[in-house]
Amino acid sequence: MKQLMLGNAAAARGLYEAGCSVVSSYPGTPSTEITEEAAKYDEIYCEWAPNEKVAMEVAFGAAVAGRRSFCGMKHVGLNVAADPLFTISYTGINAGMIIAVADDAGMHSSQNEQDSRHYAIAAKLPMLEPSDSAEALEFTKLAYEISEQFDTPVFLKMCTRVAHSQSIVETSERVLPELKPYEKNIAKYVMMPGNAKRRHPIVEQRTKDLIAYAETSPLNRVEMGDTSIGIITSSTSYQYAKEVFGDKACILKLGMIHPLPVQKILDFAAKVDRLVIIEELDSIIEDHCKKLGLEVTGKDVLPCIDEFSQNLIAEKLGMPVHKGKALDENIPVRPPVMCAGCPHRGLFYTLSKLKCTVMGDIGCYTLGAVAPLSAMDVTACMGASISSLHGFNKARGAESENKTVAVIGDSTFMHSGMTSLANVAYNQSNSTVIILDNSITGMTGHQQNPTTGYNIKGDPAGKIDLEALCRAMGFGRVRVVDPYDLKAVETAVREELAADEPSVIISRRPCALLKYVKHNKPLKCDADKCKSCKACMKLGCPAISMKNGKACIDQTLCVGCDVCTQLCAFGALAREEG
Repeated sequence: MKQLMLGNAAAARGLYEAGCSVVSSYPGTPSTEITEEAAKYDEIYCEWAPNEKVAMEVAFGAAVAGRRSFCGMKHVGLNVAADPLFTISYTGINAGMIIAVADDAGMHSSQNEQDSRHYAIAAKLPMLEPSDSAEALEFTKLAYEISEQFDTPVFLKMCTRVAHSQSIVETSERVLPELKPYEKNIAKYVMMPGNAKRRHPIVEQRTKDLIAYAETSPLNRVEMGDTSIGIITSSTSYQYAKEVFGDKACILKLGMIHPLPVQKILDFAAKVDRLVIIEELDSIIEDHCKKLGLEVTGKDVLPCIDEFSQNLIAEKLGMPVHKGKALDENIPVRPPVMCAGCPHRGLFYTLSKLKCTVMGDIGCYTLGAVAPLSAMDVTACMGASISSLHGFNKARGAESENKTVAVIGDSTFMHSGMTSLANVAYNQSNSTVIILDNSITGMTGHQQNPTTGYNIKGDPAGKIDLEALCRAMGFGRVRVVDPYDLKAVETAVREELAADEPSVIISRRPCALLKYVKHNKPLKCDADKCKSCKACMKLGCPAISMKNGKACIDQTLCVGCDVCTQLCAFGALAREEG
């Protein structure tokens, strides 16, 4: 049956059709929907793991046990999972295992735009790279065959444009392979030095075998056209190249991006007058071609930053540029902002008011750095806020201890904040950590996590008690505040910063966008009482604006959180009676 399908949904369909049995992932845009869609198939066990390292280890265990498995993550999540990655490359697998990694060229929702192809090269693992939804489904099924044929985990590399675009796919029935027998094999699976040394030559031979496979694999195909120019490309760059050149060029489309073929590329190059490499981000294909002694056009004209487009490729390679209708340049910019009623807003307002130095983390609360709150000093990666705070305070001592905090979301805390908090307790820096518990993984679209009490399907699950956990880790000072109560928040922050020992504040209120959250009626501004002091504007709430010199509340956005009323000294902001 043919249907229009999102790239991520198509990959999930591929998991279903290929008989995948176990899926473990951590949500990360643009990879999240693969696992969400896979969870809709009752035949597949799916879970959200606390982090990507755990997810990869779960998938590895399932593959060793004899069932096809999968783990998914975004590019920066692969950094977290790198530890098991490099070792399971040595062990190999039993049943097939796929590792999906979704890159984010252009940094639509990421703190960097690293190129995950480097991981495939470094870990010496095959990587397939689909260019549309149909290939996402097809390559997922083929990845399992390659995985089992060559005894290796296989990367499926997605990117934002493939993951979140739709195209036609043709679905088929699920085929569940028989459970592979598990046999104890210490030499294969126990990677102590003696065994690892014997496994490394096997990995090198596997790479040679995969190169031979790449030479004839249908994953890498040649499309002949005008031989004056030959293009070697992959992923979305292939789509852009086709739109720009059509049949005015020959194209070698690489579906297996590692390892790359040798003779196939040399044969293709011999048929064309000029060789052009079109690839987003780093020069992986280009460097390979140069090692083969080929003269190519690539990063000398095409950028190594940001994502490509049809017009960029056309402009850089001397082809006609499509002249569409541009948007009016006078359209005002719309910077990202925390939602109306966001429980984090009151906390960040307080930290800004107290002029705290704030070590931030990864989540929707990173928007606390945006004006007018501007209440964040540093954000690096998941879980780094607490570790950074500890180091900051160890370096500056009493000078910083009473005015510096770390903020971290509940899901991020479970991801990689616990070990950082253990370090604070163990090595005793006088640090105040604020856990922003909005009862969900908010940034990636409301996924459950170990603190919510529900699993990926919404069924009751084990729930971690944050207060008990923090106390068990050695914190004598642990308190919970409601971020809608500005006075209580300020009191808590002041008291914990003044304390001469490590402490944890849990700022707890559910995300305002959760369906079960019942909101109050929206507020209104009494223009006669409003003195135009703009105190309410300091919150940066998108429901509040100034019109004709008076505060104005958007009734469609306001959730009646009452935080702004606590800033108005004139009683101009209130809820209508009745």
